[in-house]
Amino acid sequence: MTLETEVLALQNVPMFREIDPKRLKLLAFTSERVSFAAGQKFFSQGDLSDAAYVILEGRADIVIDSPSGPFEVVELGVHQLVGEMGLLTDAPRSANVIASVPTIALRIDKDVFLELMKQFPPMAMAVMREMAKRLDLSNERLASHRPE
Repeated sequence: MTLETEVLALQNVPMFREIDPKRLKLLAFTSERVSFAAGQKFFSQGDLSDAAYVILEGRADIVIDSPSGPFEVVELGVHQLVGEMGLLTDAPRSANVIASVPTIALRIDKDVFLELMKQFPPMAMAVMREMAKRLDLSNERLASHRPE
């Protein structure tokens, strides 16, 4: 994947659509392209929150360790962002993120991500909307798994 194809991929991420392509090119250039084998973790619950990831190819599961065992919250696919919550809250990772198939992602460093949020309020709003949607989905899934 070239820098230009990474920029095109970033333009398909809803929260990055409003950002100037030149800035997206800089974001792609300063980010690291990483590969994960099926079953490999992006990060583990409790880890330091140091980066967010944009899935370029493949899929990843968000899985929470619970007293009753692992609980899959959601599966994310191409052009979705993961890991942003820990960056915004400056808290340890709240879940495991595991590649469900061979996956390629763009790793965006925490400082770069937070600077983008400051420079582009529409992106910050888009991130908040996405986090709210994920919270609603998580609540629905948890409610459907509660014992009666």
